[in-house]
Amino acid sequence: ESEYFKEKAKERYKIEAKNSELKHRHGYDVASSSGLVGMELQGAMAIFTVNIKRILKLIK
Repeated sequence: ESEYFKEKAKERYKIEAKNSELKHRHGYDVASSSGLVGMELQGAMAIFTVNIKRILKLIK
């Protein structure tokens, strides 16, 4: 009920949309390989891909 929480709650939808894109379009929800290194690599590649897509969209 604090003012800080209300301000952050208004911006949450932006972050949730990005998380949803990572999970549904780039396979961030399920590990495709075993081991911590494989999972870290998968996460890094998914985030890198999304960031590159955003950069290319901003350039256009």
